[in-house]
Amino acid sequence: MKLSRPDADIFTPDGSDPAKALARTTHLCVTAHQDDIEINAYPGIAECYGKADRFFTGVTVTNGAGSPRTGKFANHTDAQMQAVRREEQREAARIGKYNLQLQLAHPSVDLKKPGNAGVAADLKAIFAGCRPSVVYLHQPADKHDTHVAVLLRSLEAIRALPAAQRPKRVLGVEAWRGLDWLMDDEKVPLDCSANPELSLKLMQVFDSQIAGGKRYDLAAIGRRKANASFFASHATDTLTDIAWAMDLTPLVADEKLLVKDFTLGCVDRLRADIASRIAKLS
Repeated sequence: MKLSRPDADIFTPDGSDPAKALARTTHLCVTAHQDDIEINAYPGIAECYGKADRFFTGVTVTNGAGSPRTGKFANHTDAQMQAVRREEQREAARIGKYNLQLQLAHPSVDLKKPGNAGVAADLKAIFAGCRPSVVYLHQPADKHDTHVAVLLRSLEAIRALPAAQRPKRVLGVEAWRGLDWLMDDEKVPLDCSANPELSLKLMQVFDSQIAGGKRYDLAAIGRRKANASFFASHATDTLTDIAWAMDLTPLVADEKLLVKDFTLGCVDRLRADIASRIAKLS
C-alpha cells in the first residue's frame, strides 16, 4: 500500500499486511482528525470488536497540526503535536482492535479545495481497495470547515468509482453540529450503548485534546445520552446512548444530486414542520 505523503502512517495492530487488511474491511470510517473516528464511528468499532468476521478500518485524513493546546501541551510545536496525535490514534487502534488505521497526514488547507492530487489519489485508493458494508463520514450540515471538506472529498472519491463498486450504505454522523433537528423519520439512530468502558477508554486516549482543554469524552457521551432520552416524547427509552446520523446513500447512488440541495432539503422539511405545528396550535 502506498500513500501520497511520506509522513503518512499505515498501521495494522495485529501486524498483518495493510493491503489485505484494507480488502477485508467491513466497516470503514473516514474522518478529518485524530479522535473523530472514536466519536463518529463508535457503533462500528463496537460491532467489530473481538469479532472474527467483522473488520473496522479507520482513516484520519489531516495531520492534526492545528489543534488548540493548553496545560502540558501549551508549548508544543505543530510538529510535536502531530507526533503526539499520531501515536494517540495508533493507541486507540490497539485498544479498539482495529483492523487497520491509516493517517494520511494532509494539511487541512489541502482538503478545503477540490483538485488536490494527493488527497484525491489517497481517498480513491482507499475506497477502491475495499467493499465495506457501511461507511461512516462527517455530515454535510457540520459547522467545522475541515469536516465538511473531508466529507466532500470522500464523496468525490466514491462517486469516481463504478456504480457497482460504491458502498451500499453511507452515513454522515453528527459532530460539530448535532443532528437532533432532523425530522424523526430521517434520523438514523446509531446505538452507542455497547461496552461503555471501551467507549470511554477510546476517547480518553486522546490526552492531547482532553488535557489540552477540550473534554470531548464527556461531551460525546453526554450528547449520546441526551439523544436517547429526548428522542421520543411519548415513549420510554429503548436505548441508553444514541448518535444521530444522516443517510448519505442517495448522494452515492446519484452523482448528479448536489450535496447542498440534499442538505438544504432536510432544513426545509424542518422549517415546514415548525411552521405547521405553530399554525396548528395557534
